[in-house]
Amino acid sequence: MNRAASLLCAGITMYSPLIHWKAGPGQKVGIIGLGGLGHMGVKIAYALGAEVTVLSHSLRKQEDAKKMGADKFHSTSDPATFDKLKGYFDLLINTLAVERGWDEYLNLLALDGTMVVVGIPEKETPIGPSSLINARRSLAGSVIGGIRETQEMLDFCSRYNIACDIELIQIQKVNEAFERVVNSDVRYRFVIDMKSLDTGTD
Repeated sequence: MNRAASLLCAGITMYSPLIHWKAGPGQKVGIIGLGGLGHMGVKIAYALGAEVTVLSHSLRKQEDAKKMGADKFHSTSDPATFDKLKGYFDLLINTLAVERGWDEYLNLLALDGTMVVVGIPEKETPIGPSSLINARRSLAGSVIGGIRETQEMLDFCSRYNIACDIELIQIQKVNEAFERVVNSDVRYRFVIDMKSLDTGTD
């Protein structure tokens, strides 16, 4: 499989906001969710020289995150996490596609910090203005970059030997793969082997 194609699955979605909001040495970056997007965010933020923290609903992926370059890992299922990290981050990248109030995450930002949303929940997410006003915080969104930035991302990932962690599957297994995605049982993206379209094999 083409290595560049596997990078395009998640790389540009994370590279674009990390570059735009100048993640690098001296910055504390939090990646919310360690899935298909989040794991690439950890690798790219680490390569940029930022201090990287993963915020995940459980500690199940802690060892993986550390291998990818995360300095710290915290469970968002533990209410103490939000007290301990209040006002800590310069930049948060929120990859979650589930409905969870953003206020508790916004309160983790330092003065002038920004949370960038790259995941799309199905329902509207409530926000209280005080979580933005209190420390001059910002809430922003990002999707993908253009052709030029995508090429920059490919060059960057090649230079630092960054690639998506994937499971290559045949098209016949796509329903099974979908169920595993729903159950958060994937490390960390599924990629369909296009040759399986021709063979029709299991």
